[in-house]
Amino acid sequence: ALKVIRWELADPALVERFLAERQILAQLSHPNIATLLDGGVTDDGLPFLVMELIEGRPLDRFCAEEGLPRADQVRLMVAICRAVDEAHRQLVVHRDLKPSNILVRADGVPKLVDFGVAKLLDDPAAREATRVAPMTPLYAAPEQLSGGPITVAADVWALALVLTEALAGR
Repeated sequence: ALKVIRWELADPALVERFLAERQILAQLSHPNIATLLDGGVTDDGLPFLVMELIEGRPLDRFCAEEGLPRADQVRLMVAICRAVDEAHRQLVVHRDLKPSNILVRADGVPKLVDFGVAKLLDDPAAREATRVAPMTPLYAAPEQLSGGPITVAADVWALALVLTEALAGR
């Protein structure tokens, strides 16, 4: 999969966030996280990244369409929790965990994708960006919604919501 910023969207803040995503993905290696394969700059000067192509369905759709029993849904979530734990061990907070950012391949392997608003916890410059980072309000932790400091707890909050929705079927 190829991800490139379009010229009309290439403002400095977006380019900076894109470059941060590339850096974050470069340090993550886990079987349930989409793999960064390469990155660079186009001839036009726009950054790009090449990632593992994940042909899958969002977690909620996969569970509903496959009629997965709860035990299998929990197994999927355990795999995703392990991926998020690995990110946290690398001091990365995803900040946008939701069913559409968890793709499940046809073989049942879940993959965590889209680290576009992820944050490195040990980067002091990222603290201010936290207050203006895009988010999905339905899955955002209270501290995200209020502009407070972000910790791994924000991802734990979102994981709990995703699991609750999966088990409830809505």
